[in-house]
Amino acid sequence: MTACGLDFGTSNSAIGLMQGDAPTLAPVEGNDTLIPSAVFFDYETRGRVLFGADAIGTYVGQHDGRLMRALKSILGSPLIDEKTALGSKMVPLTEVVEIFVRHLKSKAEAFAGEELTAVVHGRPVRFVDNDDAADAKAERVLNGIAKRVGFRDVAFVYEPIAAAYHYEETASREETVLIADIGGGTSDFTVIRIGPQRRALPDRSRDILSNAGVRVGGTDFDSLLSLKAVMPILGLGTQLVKKNLPMPNSLYFELATWPTINFTYTFQNERMLLELVAGSREPERVARLLKVIRSRLGHRIAFTVEDTKIELSEKDAASLPLDFIEPGLAAMATRHGFDEAIATRTERLNQTAAKCIKDAGLNPSGIQTIFFTGGSSRVPAVRSAIARAAPSARAATGSDFLSVALGLTREAQKRFG
Repeated sequence: MTACGLDFGTSNSAIGLMQGDAPTLAPVEGNDTLIPSAVFFDYETRGRVLFGADAIGTYVGQHDGRLMRALKSILGSPLIDEKTALGSKMVPLTEVVEIFVRHLKSKAEAFAGEELTAVVHGRPVRFVDNDDAADAKAERVLNGIAKRVGFRDVAFVYEPIAAAYHYEETASREETVLIADIGGGTSDFTVIRIGPQRRALPDRSRDILSNAGVRVGGTDFDSLLSLKAVMPILGLGTQLVKKNLPMPNSLYFELATWPTINFTYTFQNERMLLELVAGSREPERVARLLKVIRSRLGHRIAFTVEDTKIELSEKDAASLPLDFIEPGLAAMATRHGFDEAIATRTERLNQTAAKCIKDAGLNPSGIQTIFFTGGSSRVPAVRSAIARAAPSARAATGSDFLSVALGLTREAQKRFG
């Protein structure tokens, strides 16, 4: 039996297997071991399917087709039962997830030179907040996908626990750690005892003191930044002439949210916007929104916002170039404004981290280290909010995007040999 560890992420994914005593990640896009979780259905070439950076690049190159990103978010939302139009067909969104997972498996098998029959699959602590039935359904759907792509044995491990096992490989002493895995769609926490004498133990259940999770992640931060900085340029918050009513905002929220961008591209929305342009007090702004819908530019906005979010982790201000909508058009964003926009979400991260520590039966001072992982852990406001839950703990980081995959690969070796 050949086993692998699979980290199917909202923003990026990786898959690994053991080579000798070392967990090794398979190249999944050229020589890269990390691939954006994106699929593009290229209508110009009779259904060619592209993945990762190729998918994104082809979309940005204005090929006719449909880009799907943030696929994992589907599992924890009502979209789990929805279909999307791919050319003339309506395809379940979970089938798109299956296409992507099958691609990862095939890449790993090409690297291994043999079939992979078992997988330890990462999962968030909570796919869905406060709904155990929906959470269980999300894992059941992902398990079914794993079986359909050819894995005969499937196990699930919480992603922060996998990250802990990776961090433990470098630990020189025993310590109690809060793992903070801040991903694209969810944020997950584990309090765990780690150390050189513990890593070889066959059963770690006594070391895992608590887990907690919340459906807050990088795609939420993207959405909030888009609503604050970009959508007003497209008419959000403007007034209609008739009775001074505000512009309807539902379309803006859909356009600012990764999994629902494609749903905005309808003839009904175009017709509605034609009427709203005529009835708006600022028709030039609403006309930009109409162009975005007509020209299918929503994902280009989302990528620009995502790049700006990353830039604001290093700078106090950044420009969002929107010249693909209108020559010379740009928006401005500041670190302070971004922090304000995401403040309710970062407060939830603080509360969830604090709850995880309390559930472990510890005071904040009982945490020696906070291990940050996941791409969204780089956002300064996120790190600050989590650090407040254990103010005396030192901060540690590893491979933000690969620690979960490496930990899952190590666990696959233990479980399936």
